[in-house]
Amino acid sequence: MPVQIHGMEGDEFFDEDLPSARELAGSTPVAELFVYPGDAHFFTDSSLAAYDAAASALLLDRVQQFLTTV
Repeated sequence: MPVQIHGMEGDEFFDEDLPSARELAGSTPVAELFVYPGDAHFFTDSSLAAYDAAASALLLDRVQQFLTTV
């Protein structure tokens, strides 16, 4: 099953899962890992101060592209 994993490099919650995410992404060609610069956890939520418009737009573009292939 194809999968994408998205997170910010300095996000303390994502950091604990990052080794497993890297292992999964390296184990199969249908898994992709995207790590964005920054440290926010909810960086796609425009109602929060942690919102990152550029990272959110890139994530959304990648997810939309992903959904056209599955």
